[in-house]
Amino acid sequence: MNLPTKPLPVVRRVLTPVLDFLLPPRCVLCAEILAEQDGVCAPCWRKLKFLDGPICRISGAPLPFYVREEDMVLPWLRKRPPAYDRARAALVYDGEAAALIRRMKFRDEPALALLLAQWMRRVGERFLREADYILPVPLHARRLWTRRFNQAAELARPLADEHGRPMQLEWLARRRFTRQQIGLSRAARRRNLRGAFRVRADVRAALKGAHVVLVDDVFTTGATIDACARALKRAGVRHVDALTAARVVMPEPVSF
Repeated sequence: MNLPTKPLPVVRRVLTPVLDFLLPPRCVLCAEILAEQDGVCAPCWRKLKFLDGPICRISGAPLPFYVREEDMVLPWLRKRPPAYDRARAALVYDGEAAALIRRMKFRDEPALALLLAQWMRRVGERFLREADYILPVPLHARRLWTRRFNQAAELARPLADEHGRPMQLEWLARRRFTRQQIGLSRAARRRNLRGAFRVRADVRAALKGAHVVLVDDVFTTGATIDACARALKRAGVRHVDALTAARVVMPEPVSF
Protein backbone atom coordinates (compact mmCIF):
# COMPACT_ATOMS: atom_id res chain seq x y z
CA MET A 1 0.00 0.00 0.00
CA ASN A 2 1.33 3.40 -0.97
CA LEU A 3 1.23 5.79 1.99
CA PRO A 4 1.38 9.58 1.63
CA THR A 5 4.98 10.71 1.73
CA LYS A 6 4.39 14.11 3.33
CA PRO A 7 1.45 13.97 5.76
CA LEU A 8 2.79 16.49 8.26
CA PRO A 9 2.14 19.67 6.23
CA VAL A 10 -1.49 18.60 5.75
CA VAL A 11 -1.92 17.92 9.48
CA ARG A 12 -0.27 21.23 10.28
CA ARG A 13 -2.63 23.12 7.97
CA VAL A 14 -5.62 21.50 9.65
CA LEU A 15 -4.50 21.84 13.27
CA THR A 16 -2.90 25.29 13.20
CA PRO A 17 -6.20 27.26 12.92
CA VAL A 18 -7.68 25.16 15.74
CA LEU A 19 -4.70 25.73 18.01
CA ASP A 20 -4.63 29.43 17.16
CA PHE A 21 -8.28 29.68 18.20
CA LEU A 22 -7.77 27.81 21.48
CA LEU A 23 -4.35 29.31 22.26
CA PRO A 24 -4.02 32.47 20.17
CA PRO A 25 -0.45 33.53 19.38
CA ARG A 26 0.79 36.46 21.43
CA CYS A 27 3.55 39.00 21.04
CA VAL A 28 6.63 37.79 22.91
CA LEU A 29 7.26 41.32 24.18
CA CYS A 30 3.87 42.74 25.22
CA ALA A 31 1.62 39.63 25.11
CA GLU A 32 -0.81 41.29 22.67
CA ILE A 33 -2.84 38.72 20.69
CA LEU A 34 -1.53 38.32 17.15
CA ALA A 35 -3.37 37.50 13.95
CA GLU A 36 -0.55 35.18 12.86
CA GLN A 37 2.42 33.38 14.38
CA ASP A 38 4.78 36.31 13.75
CA GLY A 39 6.23 36.49 17.26
CA VAL A 40 6.09 40.29 17.59
CA CYS A 41 3.21 42.74 17.20
CA ALA A 42 3.50 45.75 14.90
CA PRO A 43 4.06 48.37 17.66
CA CYS A 44 6.83 46.30 19.27
CA TRP A 45 8.34 45.55 15.85
CA ARG A 46 8.73 49.27 15.24
CA LYS A 47 10.68 49.58 18.51
CA LEU A 48 13.27 46.98 17.46
CA LYS A 49 16.37 48.48 15.85
CA PHE A 50 17.59 46.21 13.07
CA LEU A 51 21.09 46.80 11.71
CA ASP A 52 19.93 47.43 8.16
CA GLY A 53 22.00 50.51 7.33
CA PRO A 54 25.65 50.92 6.32
CA ILE A 55 28.01 48.85 8.45
CA CYS A 56 31.74 48.25 8.82
CA ARG A 57 32.74 45.35 6.54
CA ILE A 58 34.79 43.76 9.32
CA SER A 59 33.06 44.39 12.64
CA GLY A 60 29.49 44.95 11.46
CA ALA A 61 29.31 48.15 13.52
CA PRO A 62 26.86 50.69 12.10
CA LEU A 63 28.30 53.60 10.14
CA PRO A 64 26.75 57.08 10.26
CA PHE A 65 26.34 57.24 6.48
CA TYR A 66 27.06 55.33 3.30
CA VAL A 67 30.65 55.56 2.04
CA ARG A 68 32.62 53.95 -0.74
CA GLU A 69 33.01 50.17 -0.43
CA GLU A 70 36.77 50.48 0.13
CA ASP A 71 36.18 52.91 2.99
CA MET A 72 33.62 50.80 4.87
CA VAL A 73 36.10 49.71 7.54
CA LEU A 74 36.45 51.56 10.82
CA PRO A 75 39.83 53.36 10.96
CA TRP A 76 41.04 51.68 14.16
CA LEU A 77 40.37 48.25 12.68
CA ARG A 78 42.67 49.05 9.77
CA LYS A 79 45.45 49.69 12.26
CA ARG A 80 44.70 46.72 14.50
CA PRO A 81 42.54 44.08 12.79
CA PRO A 82 40.72 41.61 15.05
CA ALA A 83 41.38 37.88 14.98
CA TYR A 84 37.95 37.20 13.45
CA ASP A 85 37.39 38.05 9.78
CA ARG A 86 33.80 39.38 9.79
CA ALA A 87 31.08 39.94 12.36
CA ARG A 88 27.38 40.62 11.91
CA ALA A 89 24.48 41.19 14.30
CA ALA A 90 20.76 41.36 13.67
CA LEU A 91 19.79 44.02 16.21
CA VAL A 92 21.07 46.93 18.27
CA TYR A 93 21.28 45.77 21.88
CA ASP A 94 18.89 48.11 23.66
CA GLY A 95 15.25 48.38 24.64
CA GLU A 96 13.13 45.51 23.38
CA ALA A 97 16.05 43.57 21.89
CA ALA A 98 17.92 43.64 25.19
CA ALA A 99 14.76 42.55 27.01
CA LEU A 100 14.34 39.54 24.69
CA ILE A 101 17.93 38.41 25.13
CA ARG A 102 17.89 38.85 28.91
CA ARG A 103 14.71 36.78 29.10
CA MET A 104 16.29 34.04 26.99
CA LYS A 105 19.41 33.95 29.18
CA PHE A 106 18.22 34.61 32.70
CA ARG A 107 14.51 33.80 32.84
CA ASP A 108 14.75 30.30 31.41
CA GLU A 109 13.08 31.07 28.06
CA PRO A 110 15.37 29.37 25.52
CA ALA A 111 12.44 29.11 23.07
CA LEU A 112 13.02 32.79 22.29
CA ALA A 113 16.20 31.66 20.55
CA LEU A 114 14.10 30.42 17.61
CA LEU A 115 12.79 33.94 16.99
CA LEU A 116 16.21 35.56 17.40
CA ALA A 117 17.83 32.96 15.14
CA GLN A 118 15.31 33.80 12.42
CA TRP A 119 16.55 37.41 12.44
CA MET A 120 20.19 36.33 12.64
CA ARG A 121 19.71 34.12 9.59
CA ARG A 122 18.69 37.15 7.55
CA VAL A 123 21.97 39.01 8.18
CA GLY A 124 24.19 35.93 8.27
CA GLU A 125 22.91 34.02 5.24
CA ARG A 126 26.20 34.28 3.36
CA PHE A 127 28.27 33.28 6.39
CA LEU A 128 26.13 30.22 6.98
CA ARG A 129 26.25 29.11 3.34
CA GLU A 130 30.05 29.31 3.33
CA ALA A 131 30.58 27.65 6.73
CA ASP A 132 32.15 24.24 7.24
CA TYR A 133 31.20 24.25 10.93
CA ILE A 134 29.05 26.31 13.27
CA LEU A 135 30.42 26.71 16.78
CA PRO A 136 28.53 28.32 19.67
CA VAL A 137 30.67 30.37 22.03
CA PRO A 138 31.10 27.97 24.97
CA LEU A 139 30.20 28.45 28.61
CA HIS A 140 32.40 27.16 31.41
CA ALA A 141 30.96 23.98 32.95
CA ARG A 142 30.38 25.80 36.22
CA ARG A 143 28.26 28.51 34.60
CA LEU A 144 26.49 25.96 32.39
CA TRP A 145 25.49 24.02 35.50
CA THR A 146 23.93 27.10 37.13
CA ARG A 147 22.22 28.40 33.97
CA ARG A 148 21.25 24.90 32.69
CA PHE A 149 21.68 25.78 29.02
CA ASN A 150 24.08 27.65 26.75
CA GLN A 151 22.21 30.48 25.06
CA ALA A 152 24.75 30.53 22.21
CA ALA A 153 24.03 26.86 21.49
CA GLU A 154 20.27 27.51 21.50
CA LEU A 155 20.82 30.19 18.84
CA ALA A 156 23.26 28.09 16.81
CA ARG A 157 21.13 24.94 16.63
CA PRO A 158 18.31 26.26 14.37
CA LEU A 159 20.87 28.04 12.17
CA ALA A 160 22.82 24.82 11.70
CA ASP A 161 19.67 22.79 11.04
CA GLU A 162 18.34 25.26 8.48
CA HIS A 163 21.56 25.28 6.46
CA GLY A 164 22.59 21.66 6.95
CA ARG A 165 25.86 22.61 8.60
CA PRO A 166 27.28 20.62 11.52
CA MET A 167 27.14 22.36 14.89
CA GLN A 168 30.09 21.32 16.98
CA LEU A 169 29.17 21.93 20.58
CA GLU A 170 32.34 20.70 22.27
CA TRP A 171 35.15 21.46 19.82
CA LEU A 172 35.80 24.84 21.42
CA ALA A 173 35.91 24.88 25.21
CA ARG A 174 36.22 27.49 27.93
CA ARG A 175 39.06 26.00 29.92
CA ARG A 176 38.94 28.32 32.92
CA PHE A 177 36.17 30.07 34.79
CA THR A 178 36.14 33.83 34.19
CA ARG A 179 34.25 36.55 35.97
CA GLN A 180 31.29 37.97 34.09
CA GLN A 181 32.16 40.66 31.57
CA ILE A 182 29.35 43.01 32.63
CA GLY A 183 30.80 46.24 33.98
CA LEU A 184 34.38 45.56 32.88
CA SER A 185 36.36 48.00 30.75
CA ARG A 186 37.65 46.91 27.36
CA ALA A 187 41.15 46.31 28.68
CA ALA A 188 39.77 44.36 31.64
CA ARG A 189 37.64 42.24 29.30
CA ARG A 190 40.72 41.29 27.29
CA ARG A 191 42.67 40.39 30.44
CA ASN A 192 39.73 38.44 31.81
CA LEU A 193 39.56 36.28 28.66
CA ARG A 194 43.27 35.80 28.02
CA GLY A 195 43.86 32.09 27.52
CA ALA A 196 40.27 31.25 28.44
CA PHE A 197 39.45 29.23 25.31
CA ARG A 198 41.03 26.16 23.79
CA VAL A 199 40.36 23.86 20.85
CA ARG A 200 40.26 20.14 21.55
CA ALA A 201 43.44 18.50 20.33
CA ASP A 202 41.61 15.63 18.62
CA VAL A 203 39.65 17.94 16.28
CA ARG A 204 42.48 20.14 15.06
CA ALA A 205 42.92 18.07 11.89
CA ALA A 206 39.25 18.59 10.97
CA LEU A 207 39.53 22.32 11.60
CA LYS A 208 42.68 22.87 9.59
CA GLY A 209 41.84 25.25 6.74
CA ALA A 210 38.14 25.34 7.73
CA HIS A 211 35.63 28.17 7.60
CA VAL A 212 33.95 28.52 11.00
CA VAL A 213 30.97 30.62 12.08
CA LEU A 214 30.96 31.54 15.77
CA VAL A 215 27.52 32.17 17.28
CA ASP A 216 26.77 34.18 20.41
CA ASP A 217 23.98 36.28 21.85
CA VAL A 218 25.58 39.74 22.18
CA PHE A 219 28.63 41.42 20.66
CA THR A 220 29.73 44.06 23.18
CA THR A 221 33.35 45.05 22.63
CA GLY A 222 34.19 41.94 20.64
CA ALA A 223 36.60 40.65 23.28
CA THR A 224 34.90 37.25 23.64
CA ILE A 225 34.57 36.69 19.89
CA ASP A 226 38.16 37.79 19.39
CA ALA A 227 39.48 35.43 22.08
CA CYS A 228 37.58 32.51 20.52
CA ALA A 229 38.83 33.42 17.04
CA ARG A 230 42.44 33.53 18.26
CA ALA A 231 42.14 30.04 19.72
CA LEU A 232 40.58 28.73 16.50
CA LYS A 233 43.20 30.27 14.25
CA ARG A 234 46.00 28.90 16.40
CA ALA A 235 44.39 25.51 15.77
CA GLY A 236 44.59 26.02 12.00
CA VAL A 237 41.17 27.48 11.14
CA ARG A 238 41.46 29.61 7.99
CA HIS A 239 38.44 31.90 8.31
CA VAL A 240 36.31 32.89 11.31
CA ASP A 241 33.02 34.78 11.03
CA ALA A 242 30.86 35.79 13.98
CA LEU A 243 27.08 35.99 14.07
CA THR A 244 25.22 37.41 17.07
CA ALA A 245 21.62 38.26 17.86
CA ALA A 246 22.53 41.82 18.84
CA ARG A 247 25.44 44.16 19.36
CA VAL A 248 26.09 47.04 21.68
CA VAL A 249 26.55 50.25 19.70
CA MET A 250 29.10 52.55 21.28
CA PRO A 251 30.30 55.94 20.08
CA GLU A 252 33.91 55.21 20.91
CA PRO A 253 36.24 52.74 19.15
CA VAL A 254 35.93 49.08 19.99
CA SER A 255 39.20 47.64 21.27
CA PHE A 256 40.55 44.15 20.69
